[in-house]
Amino acid sequence: MLTLPWERIDDSSPIAAKMAAWAAREIIEQRFAPGILLTEAELAAAQGASRTPAREAMLQLERWRLVRLVPKKGAIVTTVTGSERRDLLAVRVLFEVDAAHALKSASGLEPVAADLRTLLDRQRQALNAGDTLGFASADYSFHARIIRSGGNAVVDEMLTTMGPRLARLTYQAVIDRPGSLDTLFDEHAELTDLAERSDADAFGALIRRHIDATHFA
Repeated sequence: MLTLPWERIDDSSPIAAKMAAWAAREIIEQRFAPGILLTEAELAAAQGASRTPAREAMLQLERWRLVRLVPKKGAIVTTVTGSERRDLLAVRVLFEVDAAHALKSASGLEPVAADLRTLLDRQRQALNAGDTLGFASADYSFHARIIRSGGNAVVDEMLTTMGPRLARLTYQAVIDRPGSLDTLFDEHAELTDLAERSDADAFGALIRRHIDATHFA
């Protein structure tokens, strides 16, 4: 099951990976605001590390498109533009609908339904705790599980790289419209029910409506 970088970190993880995961959370939760300059020295000092892993962390943040490197200065925290939002979500819809139809012609949606139910429970816990990032993280894993059911290894690789950006979109959508959390959860519950019934057509149609309502309403 795909998770986000800060959920995969443990004591054995490389320092650069820990720094990148920490900085990604800071960016998504807007403690590093869009447009600010983030330097290797600041990142290293914040994590009590040297500038060498900080440099590696910066490169990873750029691969996630959370920062834009500026030679000899540092990195600018990126801003999510309207066109980027549309492009990212169009790709996600395509991946999810294709996965749903692939399952329809194969073994059905039942194999993923149990995982979706588990991830739905994670979302419920985050919702009850008021944990917006936890909800956004579970949202990513929920949709990633749907996409990965299509069995496309190239898509899996792309999805891993896109993960922090997708979580950032969900986090921002929830911050902008706090009342949308309950609706998001209810639609995920409906998607899980449709998966358990292996109703791929209704599942694909709801995915499109769900993303449009979440991010473009």
